[in-house]
Amino acid sequence: MAIAIYPGTFDPIHHGHLDIARRAACLFDKLVIGVYDTPNKAVLFTTEERVRFFRAAVGDSASTMVVPYSGLTVEFARAQGASVIVRGLRVTYDFEYEYQMALTNRKLAPAIDTVCLMTSLEHAFLSSTIVKDVARAGGNIQCMVPEPVAAALSERFASAPKTPLNGPEG
Repeated sequence: MAIAIYPGTFDPIHHGHLDIARRAACLFDKLVIGVYDTPNKAVLFTTEERVRFFRAAVGDSASTMVVPYSGLTVEFARAQGASVIVRGLRVTYDFEYEYQMALTNRKLAPAIDTVCLMTSLEHAFLSSTIVKDVARAGGNIQCMVPEPVAAALSERFASAPKTPLNGPEG
């Protein structure tokens, strides 16, 4: 049985994450989506919220489940019985980071491979940072994220002052 993990911070999940998860679920007998609980960056949503959002979008089944994790990703993969780490690539600079991480993970756990899936074209512009920036500025994110995530972002930023997105102001 081929088991893969799809790890990430997912703060918040967006349609690009879901695209990778759905496609990976078709490639492996079991996919474990790991929501990392202690990223080296500030997060907007708690681990529990991020797990709940992903579960609402994909559900838990015999072949796909969503769980929180901490520590090294390769240790999480081992604990799940996984032989593959799935990562998504959007743009060329994603490749450089993922390549370095894949080599590091391979050094730490030679039996675990990394498989990178290219994002679908319609989601190539998406990142969690962009989603949060658009939501913070009061923009429409309905086409970027599942409805529960859009509602949570709207609620989270309802009382925050609207800020311009990065770039020149008009």
